[in-house]
Amino acid sequence: MATSPYETLDDRFRTGRCANGDARLEKLYENCRWAEGPVYLPAWRQLIWSDIPNDRMLRWDEPTGTVGVFRSPAGHSNGNTLDGRSRLISCEQGNRRVTRTEHDGTLTVLADRFEGKRLNSPNDAVVHSDGTLWFSDPDFGITSDYEGHRAESEIGACHVYRIDPSTGAVTLAADGFGAPNGLVLSPDEEQLYVSDTRAGQIRVFDVRADRSLSEGKVFAKTTDGESRFDNIRFDDEGRLWAAAMTGGVHCYAPDGTLIGRLRVPEAVSNIAFGGPKNNRLFITATTTLYSLVMSVTGAPRIRRPR
Repeated sequence: MATSPYETLDDRFRTGRCANGDARLEKLYENCRWAEGPVYLPAWRQLIWSDIPNDRMLRWDEPTGTVGVFRSPAGHSNGNTLDGRSRLISCEQGNRRVTRTEHDGTLTVLADRFEGKRLNSPNDAVVHSDGTLWFSDPDFGITSDYEGHRAESEIGACHVYRIDPSTGAVTLAADGFGAPNGLVLSPDEEQLYVSDTRAGQIRVFDVRADRSLSEGKVFAKTTDGESRFDNIRFDDEGRLWAAAMTGGVHCYAPDGTLIGRLRVPEAVSNIAFGGPKNNRLFITATTTLYSLVMSVTGAPRIRRPR
C-alpha cells in the first residue's frame, strides 16, 4: 500500500482539512533534467513548465493528459506566471531577462538590465493587480553552463527588483539576500513574501501605496538546516505552501508555524495550484511533474487589473 503523502505536524493541518485529498501523488510526466516554474492556464486547461538544463518549456494538456514542447529553445527559462491579462511572464535564466508572451505569440522583453548592468539570471516573478511586477534575480544561471551560461555578475549581488507598469522602469525593491528565489503576494496584496534559498528562510515585506517595500522580516526558517526553500504559494485560507527541495512541500499557518508537509520522492523545485477548481497542486520535482488533487483551494490565480 502506498504511503500517504501527508505528514501532520500541528493539529491545524488536520482541522484545516489539508490532508483530505488524494491518497497518493499522481505522476503526470517524467524525463526532465530539472523541472521548474509550473503555471496553470485556466482558459486552455493546460500547465506550462520549464525544463531548464534541456532549454525547453513543456505543456501538459489536462483533458487529454498529453505533453508537448511549448517552446524550444526557451532561454533556459525558470519561473513562469500570468499577468492580469492572462499573458505568460517568464524568467529566462540563460538570456538574463524577464519576458512576456503576447497573445499572438511574440515576445516582449520587460527587463534585462538594472542601471545599465545585465541582470544575473531572473528566477521567479509575481504581478500585482495594478500591473506592478516583482522578480528575483539570484545567480543560479551564471554559476555554470548547466542552467544557463557561465559568466561573472555585473551587478555583484542578488536582489529583488520591481518593474513599473507605466514606465517599464526597473528599480531595486529589496536586497540583503543570499539567493532570492520564489515570490508570492498575500491574497490581499498587502505583503510580498520572498524565499531566500541560501539563507534557508522566507522573508515578508509590507507593500506600500507607492509599491515600494518595507524593510522586511523573517516569516519562516527551515527546521532541519538542510531543506532549501524554492517557490511559494498561498491557499485561499492564508496558509503558505513552500517547495522545500529535500523537505518536500511545507505548509505554514498564517503565524509562520510549520503545520504539515507533503512527502515527495524527489527533490521539489516548484509548486502551483490549478485545475478547474484551483484545488489541484502541481509539483515539479527533479525529473518529474506530479499532481495532487487537494481538499484545499489555491488563492485566486490571476489578479485582474483594477
